[in-house]
Amino acid sequence: MRRLPGITVVTALAVLASVAPAQAARPGDRPAHPRTPSPLSGTSTPSGTATAGTSARSGRQAAFTRAARTYGVPQSVLLAVSYLESRWEGHDGRPSVSAGYGPMHLVDGRAAAGRPHGTGEDPRGDETRPRLIAVPSVAKDRPRDTLRRAAELTGLSPDRLREDASANIMGGAALLADYRRRAGGSPRDDPAGWYEAVARYPGTRERGAADEDAAFSFADEVYATIRAGAARVTDDGERVVLPATPDLPTPLSPSAPSAPFAPPAPSTPPSASPASPASPVSPASPASPAFLAAFARPAPAKPSGPSEPRAPLPLERRASPSEPPTEPPAEPPSASPTPTPTPVPATKKIAMMPAPGPDCPKSVSCEWLPAAYERLPGGGYGNHDRSDGPREIDYIVIHDGETSYDAMTRLAKDPTYLSWHFTIRSADGHIAQHLRARDIGWHAGNWYVNSRSIGLEHEGYLAKGGAWYTEAMYLASARLVRHLAAKYDIPLDRAHILGHDNVPGTTPETVAGMHEDPGPYWDWAHYFELLGRPLRASGGDAARSVLIRPDYGTNRPGFTGCGGGCRDLGAASVWLRTRPSATAPLVRDIGKHPTGDSTYSVYDHAARASTGQRYALAERRGDWTAIWYLGQKAWFHDPATAPTSVRASGPLVTPRPGRSPVKVYGRAYPMKPAYPRGVPTQDLTPLQYSIPAGQAYSSGPATRGSYLRAASFDPSKHRVVTGDARYRQIQFGHRIMFVRASDVRPVTG
Repeated sequence: MRRLPGITVVTALAVLASVAPAQAARPGDRPAHPRTPSPLSGTSTPSGTATAGTSARSGRQAAFTRAARTYGVPQSVLLAVSYLESRWEGHDGRPSVSAGYGPMHLVDGRAAAGRPHGTGEDPRGDETRPRLIAVPSVAKDRPRDTLRRAAELTGLSPDRLREDASANIMGGAALLADYRRRAGGSPRDDPAGWYEAVARYPGTRERGAADEDAAFSFADEVYATIRAGAARVTDDGERVVLPATPDLPTPLSPSAPSAPFAPPAPSTPPSASPASPASPVSPASPASPAFLAAFARPAPAKPSGPSEPRAPLPLERRASPSEPPTEPPAEPPSASPTPTPTPVPATKKIAMMPAPGPDCPKSVSCEWLPAAYERLPGGGYGNHDRSDGPREIDYIVIHDGETSYDAMTRLAKDPTYLSWHFTIRSADGHIAQHLRARDIGWHAGNWYVNSRSIGLEHEGYLAKGGAWYTEAMYLASARLVRHLAAKYDIPLDRAHILGHDNVPGTTPETVAGMHEDPGPYWDWAHYFELLGRPLRASGGDAARSVLIRPDYGTNRPGFTGCGGGCRDLGAASVWLRTRPSATAPLVRDIGKHPTGDSTYSVYDHAARASTGQRYALAERRGDWTAIWYLGQKAWFHDPATAPTSVRASGPLVTPRPGRSPVKVYGRAYPMKPAYPRGVPTQDLTPLQYSIPAGQAYSSGPATRGSYLRAASFDPSKHRVVTGDARYRQIQFGHRIMFVRASDVRPVTG
């Protein structure tokens, strides 16, 4: 496995330069410590003064220019690193899901890790099996403290670096320059010479070769961003632009000897004098052919201009590491014959034999960290179900873990816990795979969905998601989903790429306890742009459906229940009301709140529709649009000047004459005659909802009812039951649900 260059001994002059406070190259740009550049104009403001959010035009871009000049960092490198970590946002001093602050994501290593959320639900969603799930304790994880290292380098307080966006950018530039010197180089203008400094920037804990590969993957994304360019309006109201550099040369490798990277030693107190020139060091030398072969990636096509959004990047990145990947463990031996696989459509790909190593695209950093598969004392086993036959996959379920990456990867190894297929780290997008695609994770709380899905856990917290899921994590997740969707023929739409909050309960008793992650702060519109399937209007004015599509940045519905207060953040959800009025009550969800009303809690999806979900259009009145939702008409604010939906075409279903009200189900199980001897019949229990006559709901294609009986540690004893009954998946409320195909008729959408 490739290694980052070791830290070289630096001279006193280099140390002095690394810890000097940020100084502008020209007089007047940088006042003395402890005052920092204002993002408004380059003048100073007292510590704690809110300036980033009041800038009219020139704040954020000028802050990057000053910081790059002060520390000798190429501005394109500084901008691209910040884009991957925060999309240039200051977030008003709020931490990211991995305790990072500001546009440069300076990580507070003293922040406490979270704990698992919502583990009272049976993650399998199969009430016929005894629940033997324990909740182990989770130790606190402390990543590298780049926030305080930046404070040492700049002389600015940690509080100032957290709260002031331009000070934070100075801190990030100082870190990059320090990493560049410690890697055996010196600050210079050529972006290609900064590859190793960029790779070290995320500050993830070094556990070995996997983290080093993650560091290189992060650097690859940064350089791809420089080549492609990016532009957006940030939270200070300014348009920040990173011009495309499609002809950027392949990064150069320093001549320093190869050794594992170690955290920097404590520095001397910061000097009040201007930054001293770095001591002479060996200049970066051209990379060896092996290095070029390992790290070269094709430059993306040049965008049409800096205002164009960054397009999804190619799936392939670079050659795999030199060592062969770890082979997943083989299935346990079995004396029983393998059951005959259930026939599937000829056009549908299925998960069968495991690939050697993690099933990830080469464009991401990925390692195999297998989940536990063990017998438990007193009977039962954990923490997933193995399969030795084919498995049809219809869904990818997006979760946030409500705890740290390190905690999640440890929990996946606990046989008394639960399981999912992949965990994705926030700081750099590194991925751990725990299950093969053909195996069934216990993650969604609905056995039917579990048996037909792949689960992705993201490091994060539902109530803090807007502050923030990093771009590095979005990119890695989107690359992985594109890879899996292509491999298993999963449509890239919101009927198949689900949030955990879109998974239905299995019986009326389980509806209220279903999970709500990744929550309203997950930016579905941006995610589908990265997937290469932007959420757009279709069908014109004649279309009978609408696609929920608010502008994430300006759509600020407001929530309660965040613990410490919910801030006014952009979100992907719209409120649904009983009448076309902002003062009307929220619509009711009799499953979520059997005896009460819907709430404005960030954890309550009862009266919300989310970006990308398609609903049948019920009515339009002034600035309000009505959809059919949970058996009722639901209104959301949708003004022409700031629309929150677009017209969309697609199949709809409505009750057949004489069949209403139509029963709604949380799973598409076969009817009783389909079950063979020895397989317990599953009750086909309808949920507490129904569809009255005259209403319509968006629908997917019909599917045959099926049930996977997996109640044995020996996968050869599992059975798949497939019946003749056919179902249609519908978008009924915030969650998908199912109706009998014989109860509804298609409607042109």
